[in-house]
Amino acid sequence: MAETRTIVFGGGCFWCTEAVFVMLKGVLRATVGYAGGNTSNPSYEEISEFNTGHAEVLQIEYDPEEIALNTLLDVFFEMHDPTSLNQQGADVGTQYRSAIFYLTDADKDIIDKFIEKIRTRFKKPIVTEVKRLERFYTAEEYHQKYYEKNPDKPYCAFVIKPKVAKIMKEFANEIR
Repeated sequence: MAETRTIVFGGGCFWCTEAVFVMLKGVLRATVGYAGGNTSNPSYEEISEFNTGHAEVLQIEYDPEEIALNTLLDVFFEMHDPTSLNQQGADVGTQYRSAIFYLTDADKDIIDKFIEKIRTRFKKPIVTEVKRLERFYTAEEYHQKYYEKNPDKPYCAFVIKPKVAKIMKEFANEIR
């Protein structure tokens, strides 16, 4: 196995983002957490009060020999609305913003080229924030693997399950 790589995506509720990406071949680890803010060790409650600047994110460790960053980006831009500022569906607030936090300049180049290539897919401008990851904070344990542990909860059944089904259909060759 090659050296693993890491990318961090904010695509609305981190439960949704995690449920989508854990299905993909080559994703070795997915951890929900917080990034992009201005406080240390934020809690979910602090994030929800809109005063930390953090986004709900998913840190993905992946094997680039099994899945390319471009494929991860393709799934990311398909699983959420990158033209919606600080909102995904009924989830509203800066913590739900569309964001990509990268670790290397090479990844930033790939991300910038990818976004430029897909701009015409959307009627409105892409508002996805692209920034170097300064710090990732792991979310509380009860948020980890939330969909897997709670598939019958209403949010999971009505919001997450349709996203998962869409990605399973559109990216069938990439699913474990």
